[in-house]
Amino acid sequence: MRILSVVGARPQFVKLAPIAAECARRGEDHVIVHTGQHYDPMLSDVFFSELGIPAPEVHLGIGSGSHGAQTAAMLAGLETVIGEHSPDWVLVYGDTNSTLAGALAAVKQHVRVAHLEAGLRSFNRVMPEEHNRVLTDHAADLLLAPTEVAAEHLAAEGLAGRTVVVGDVMTDVLLTIAQAVRGERPRVLDELGLVPGGYSVATIHRAENTDDPMRLAAIVEGLAAVDHPVVLLAHPRLRARADAAGLDLDASGLLVRTPLSYRELVTAVLSARGVITDSGGLQKEAFELRVPCTTVRTETEWVETVQLGWNVLVGPEGIAAAASRRRPAPTDARPYGDGHAAKEVLDALSRARAER
Repeated sequence: MRILSVVGARPQFVKLAPIAAECARRGEDHVIVHTGQHYDPMLSDVFFSELGIPAPEVHLGIGSGSHGAQTAAMLAGLETVIGEHSPDWVLVYGDTNSTLAGALAAVKQHVRVAHLEAGLRSFNRVMPEEHNRVLTDHAADLLLAPTEVAAEHLAAEGLAGRTVVVGDVMTDVLLTIAQAVRGERPRVLDELGLVPGGYSVATIHRAENTDDPMRLAAIVEGLAAVDHPVVLLAHPRLRARADAAGLDLDASGLLVRTPLSYRELVTAVLSARGVITDSGGLQKEAFELRVPCTTVRTETEWVETVQLGWNVLVGPEGIAAAASRRRPAPTDARPYGDGHAAKEVLDALSRARAER
């Protein structure tokens, strides 16, 4: 079975790691294509080396651009790559422009598409990620849902017959890394003069939070008002938008530094009092590590984190109070699986290929 994985952004590299390992264990023919959507080394290269992912066989080097220009360039490049490799499956991950481009390039050539992390919905049609998810799910032949809630969303859209619940592959990686680093002292503590349990980790990058200068200024103000130190891991998009808005992040009172590698991020979150973010992946990772999360959005795809009390949704004005709240009640719930999702994914691909 030849599987062609299309990835291009930080969360996708994390999801790719257990899939690549499971393909290698089974001896499957696995071709990795990197679109180049994230090209900063700390958001790209470091994940391949740190998570033991084989180097991409193809790197398109697309880089940044408007949604239309970026997706179009990926579509053109992926069309050629898929034609050259003739895979049994094109496997696309998550909700980025790389995801949609990979799905479109495959279906146009009558190559079967499997969507990993299918069925997630924010029901916010302003988000470009929501467009990518919905369009990819309706184009794909096999929908690999991470949760029962995601499967219910797909059923409501008439897609139950293509859906398999496999669990969340990011949980596979997270549980492995967390076990390896538990007890380690995060480097950021010494670099920034912090103590365990005395700080929060923050990331802000989504368009709805960064493209409006007034909203971005309000978010920075909200982060600075938290009653304990906040380490803001400044994604390049955030830096660029802050500069354009005339915001000096380094003078905001926040502890601003560059993004961390995945292992360093997990280590830092494990020792943190809380997480403040608009990232879907980090919401879920915080829950799995049992660290309270404050999400600067009006909705979340990972509704279980809110239902179980470990995540709250706020606007800029609610950040300080939410980030200073008490810890929620303990829970043993594991809505995202037991760390064996990659095996379920490969089993589903094999069954669907045999049944065709």
